[in-house]
Amino acid sequence: MSLKIYNTMTRTKEVFVPLEEGKVKMYVCGPTVYNYIHIGNARPFIVFDVVRKYLLAAGYDVTYVLNFTDVDDKLIRKAEELKVTVPEVADRFVDAFYDDVRWLGIKDADVHPRVTENIKEIIDFIQGLIDKGFAYVSEGDVNFRTSKFHEYGKLSHQNLEELQFGIRIDVDEKKENPQDFVLWKNAKPGEISWSAPWGDGRPGWHIECSAMINKYLGPSIDIHGGGHDLTFPHHECEIAQSESLNEQNFVSYWMHNGYININNEKMSKSLGNGINVTDLRSRMKPQVIRYFMLSSHYRSPLNFSDDTIKQAENSIERIWNSYSNLKHRYANAAAIQAADGVKEAPEVMSRLEEIRNAFHDRMQDDFSTPDAITALFELVAETNLYLKQPVAAEPVLRRMLDLFTEFHSVLGILEEEDQALLDEEIEQLIEERKEARQSKNWARADEIRDLLTEKGIVLEDTPQGMRWRRK
Repeated sequence: MSLKIYNTMTRTKEVFVPLEEGKVKMYVCGPTVYNYIHIGNARPFIVFDVVRKYLLAAGYDVTYVLNFTDVDDKLIRKAEELKVTVPEVADRFVDAFYDDVRWLGIKDADVHPRVTENIKEIIDFIQGLIDKGFAYVSEGDVNFRTSKFHEYGKLSHQNLEELQFGIRIDVDEKKENPQDFVLWKNAKPGEISWSAPWGDGRPGWHIECSAMINKYLGPSIDIHGGGHDLTFPHHECEIAQSESLNEQNFVSYWMHNGYININNEKMSKSLGNGINVTDLRSRMKPQVIRYFMLSSHYRSPLNFSDDTIKQAENSIERIWNSYSNLKHRYANAAAIQAADGVKEAPEVMSRLEEIRNAFHDRMQDDFSTPDAITALFELVAETNLYLKQPVAAEPVLRRMLDLFTEFHSVLGILEEEDQALLDEEIEQLIEERKEARQSKNWARADEIRDLLTEKGIVLEDTPQGMRWRRK
């Protein structure tokens, strides 16, 4: 089966054919670093982390760029509020971004460019648009002339007349037409600014992504991603800028993820219902957040509530228990034998290959993570059934472990635990409990189990010996 991607431009699933065989150039719009990221921000970062990991697993050489908007009105206001400089605000929240996304198991992009590090490229890009007649200077601002780019609106499937009469646009006397958008903003007194041929100022929002894509990936890329809310105007404007300057198709596949609601209400500042990732870090495991995000298709809306998070926690617990039992069984030499000592169960091995094929078929259908998770639970069920046998074949257990690892390399929802993480006190309690059980001091053994439970350590007695796990 060939990989198919839903393209927002055509509104259909298309077979993925990269611009250059074996290579993928991918760009995702990153955060405006004036505050901590909330779970709505986190969704595209998790979604495209999985997309990237799956493409890598499929053998592609992926170059992934995710930017930081580190200068705009929001950062200027935040700097004034905190009585610090704009770069200090940016540095603070870039560091916070890395802390949050790494906690979520998201791998750093190959390049994380900042707007302030690419001012020259942005100015050169704008000058190129002016030279071609697609942009004009007006009282220190530079605006894009939308009427000259005849395909403006093709991504959002709107035309200029619909945009003019269907969308409220603030009147700006500096613009030839209300639909024109700013590429360079003339600096107000005291604001952070850079020198440009048309006056001191700073970049508009839309131009930064076009310029950075041009610099780091080239004039045409394979995949451009972001939240659904960026389709218009941000991505529409990117297309107009890039295709006007470079005179070639900008993006082959546009991917947009759906919204997140909070308790069935749209997340918004006015409702005050935003949830920052940093606030979740003390309340739940990162695998729970990833599972929650991936349990619905990336293009579908998603509802964050106590119930949906509890469901995610229960699912993660079920997956982890199966995987942990499998690892424990594999490590117990007395409970496994080589294939020549135990029937290798060819029907089980065949079933495992069916599960693996199903996982990849589902991921190749527009990265359908809910269906891929279904395949993972089929692996859990097959594993649990096989582990009921008193003696198991080593090749079967190893293949099961390999599949858990393979699926985890894409989804990132397994928790890796290590007994070395136990502190000395807990190690002593576990050893004391073993001795209490050996001497049939059941009361003390139960007392120690309760103490360990308080510390978040769950003990399980199995036919292959005692194993532990964290809650």
